[in-house]
Amino acid sequence: MTLDELIIQCKKQDAKAQGELYKRYSSVLFSICLRYSPNHAEAEDSLQDSFLTIFKKVDQFKDRGSFEGWIKRITVNTVLQKYRKKRVFDIAREDQIPDEIDVEVEDEEIPLDFLLKIIQELPDRYRLVFTMYVMDDYAHKEIAEMLGISDGTSKSNLARARMILKTKIENFKSANKVP
Repeated sequence: MTLDELIIQCKKQDAKAQGELYKRYSSVLFSICLRYSPNHAEAEDSLQDSFLTIFKKVDQFKDRGSFEGWIKRITVNTVLQKYRKKRVFDIAREDQIPDEIDVEVEDEEIPLDFLLKIIQELPDRYRLVFTMYVMDDYAHKEIAEMLGISDGTSKSNLARARMILKTKIENFKSANKVP
């Protein structure tokens, strides 16, 4: 079944088509959920919530854009909605924002599972901003709008996330004698 046919069937609430759509996109969307969630269980919950929203709103999808882009956006918004409700963001003054911190990581040096683990261990507010800015290329203005925070808070949370990650990476490197 082509993607267009699958979408048409999903618009008709066809359970078989919904199952096929889940099979095709669950791994892609789960990786997004993992990046934004503090643990595997929350990522799974977010994935399920995302698919419920996708199936509920599939009739709103217009053929003008990328379907995969559309469902990714729904997934990001679904995960962020949980955290907006918690209001997990620090209010920071602009003058408290540290200078940009560079963290350089060679692929061969640090295992990917370790990097994912330390990103997931970040406090919610830092993990969300870090993921949106670094991994998903959102601008601070977009992050601020999506999370209901100021640009300064977004910048501050990113800088703090980078400091935490830099420390953890340095500790890992020294403990594992990585140059």
